[in-house]
Amino acid sequence: MSFTDPLTITYLGGPISLPRTDSGEENAGEYTSGDGLHHILASHNYGKQGRARRMLRFDTGKLTSDPFKPAENVKVTMSNYIVFDTPPAGYTVAEQIAAYTAFKGLFTASSDALITKLLGGES
Repeated sequence: MSFTDPLTITYLGGPISLPRTDSGEENAGEYTSGDGLHHILASHNYGKQGRARRMLRFDTGKLTSDPFKPAENVKVTMSNYIVFDTPPAGYTVAEQIAAYTAFKGLFTASSDALITKLLGGES
């Protein structure tokens, strides 16, 4: 199964369309914006004892002035992602969603205050 194509993400107040650009790997799908600056990867890896690692990753890039040569622009990128590391049995999908919902509630509470603190270097 694959996600809806194209995916749409709202970034900096505007929607960005990300059509599927690669499904070469059996357990992964990639979606990329037309300008190549925004990318989503969904992947599934299976490891020892049958554990599954399911990842959803968002990469974004932009052009900005080079701090060493202010007259020139350079491309910079950043990423953020979430990984679910689950055993082969013992947790239903509903229980996995409940754990995710609890986690999401923690980091989205108070207008993303916890993430703001994390990005500021707090732990």
